[in-house]
Amino acid sequence: MAVKAALADGAQVQALITHFADAGEMLHRSLAEVYENIRDFWVVRQDGQVLGCVALHVVWADLAELKSLAVREEAQHGGLGGLLVEAVLRDARELGLASVFCLTYRPSFFERFGFQRAAMMELPRKVWTECVRCSKFPDCGEIALVKPLTEASPWHQGQLQLRPQEASS
Repeated sequence: MAVKAALADGAQVQALITHFADAGEMLHRSLAEVYENIRDFWVVRQDGQVLGCVALHVVWADLAELKSLAVREEAQHGGLGGLLVEAVLRDARELGLASVFCLTYRPSFFERFGFQRAAMMELPRKVWTECVRCSKFPDCGEIALVKPLTEASPWHQGQLQLRPQEASS
């Protein structure tokens, strides 16, 4: 079961993120950044160990980013990633958010949850503020995906365009 992270989870969350960031699969997060944003995080624990984490970071009144999704390698393919995604989507709906987006190298995983491809340039300046700090900028290869949650979503209303799923993913 996915639960809100506690302060005691901070070091394990940061270590898990670091493992995948060192492999080039996500951005690094400092321990200070994890603690500063601990209320954004959800975790799955077993016997006191954090097996997976994800964050839902609100960037505007109607939009949040799903970020830092990581599941320990030995715990992958057991549904924990899905539990974490479902937890943050539930949280986003409860907050009244219209849309959730993510940037990923694995779009097919998120497409299973109703995320759809979007143009990176349609995402908020907040993302670009973070992206410019990345060593891979501007050629990171991450794919932007959005999940409209309500009819108020600019993607749902057609103000911003979703892109069709590409067969290559």
